[in-house]
Amino acid sequence: MAEEAQAIFEIDTAAPGGDVLLTLKGAWTVHASRTFFDQRKKRVAAIKAAGAARAVIDLSGIEQVDTAGAWLIRLLQDDCRDAGLEAELSRMNDRIAELMEAIPDELPEPEKPPVDSRSLGHRIVEQIGRSTVSAGHDLYDGLGYFGALFVGLYNIFTRRSGVNFASVTAQLDHMGVRAVPIIALMSFLVGGIIAQQGAFQLRYFGAELFVVDLVGILQLREIGVLLTAIMIAGRSGSAITAEIGAMKMREEIDALRVMGFDAIAVLVFPRMLALLIALPLLTIVANFSALAGAAIVVDVYCGITFQTFMQRLHEAVTLSTVISGMAKAPFMALIIAIVASMEGMKVGGSAESLGKKVTAAVVKAIFIVIVVDGIFAMFYAAINF
Repeated sequence: MAEEAQAIFEIDTAAPGGDVLLTLKGAWTVHASRTFFDQRKKRVAAIKAAGAARAVIDLSGIEQVDTAGAWLIRLLQDDCRDAGLEAELSRMNDRIAELMEAIPDELPEPEKPPVDSRSLGHRIVEQIGRSTVSAGHDLYDGLGYFGALFVGLYNIFTRRSGVNFASVTAQLDHMGVRAVPIIALMSFLVGGIIAQQGAFQLRYFGAELFVVDLVGILQLREIGVLLTAIMIAGRSGSAITAEIGAMKMREEIDALRVMGFDAIAVLVFPRMLALLIALPLLTIVANFSALAGAAIVVDVYCGITFQTFMQRLHEAVTLSTVISGMAKAPFMALIIAIVASMEGMKVGGSAESLGKKVTAAVVKAIFIVIVVDGIFAMFYAAINF
């Protein structure tokens, strides 16, 4: 603000020869721009009121000048021209002359963004088409990753594998063992909530005992594996995308290929195999936790003892109920691993790209998991399983 006060501008409308003399003094730097623009209207009005034919801009009193100051001088010339006067720069030193030559006589016109003349229907159809093509590419790439699983398993059984089993163990620890507390807690609460809500509704019919059937069948057949897969998609799926994406950003994947390693075998296969093992086991943990939460809730709210709960659960739940739920786990594990790995490989060179792909991986994995669960439900209904 101190430099802004040093930018001095004087107008002499009674200069010799009938010209308007504009005297600039002090420091004409970027700090003078606020004062310049604040007084612009008043200055233009004073120049017009002079009724002269020419304006002489005296630059001899300028002590400091930078590029912004040179722009202000150029704008002052434009103001004089707008007022109908010819503007002439006078007594200009070498520093000012150098800056004035470095900037154009006038600012270029900003480029106007192209106007989209297409109809709304055209734009909607185009977006649908682009999404369909993108989904087709994802499906094609996903089949490639799915095939890589069988190639990796074949190499393991034929002892030609370059798979690092220490990496599989480490991923199993991250995705499975460390996920047990949150999966168990979530399932415990969900089981208790389902039991509590079911008990209150069935109480109107005097059928509180059937809440055991409700919790047992719903948890073992649908909710257990579905919620576990959703939690793993958010927890482990995002981690897979972030890890592979960060390696892609740092060009570590390109380095692996240069050294002759298969990036999918080294990075994707261990995570896929670990998830195939971890998700069914976590589903078992989730089922036990949910049933434990339900048993505690029905004991508190309905007076159904643990022995009665277990007896009714044994009558309501069959082996087919357990198998129908557990059969979904490997498919959901494959979906999460494939989608997360694919999105990780798509990461560009920026942190913004990494964030977008992590978000896309979680959303796509959860969406496909729910769709697959619906397909299984329709399939089981068709075969009366």
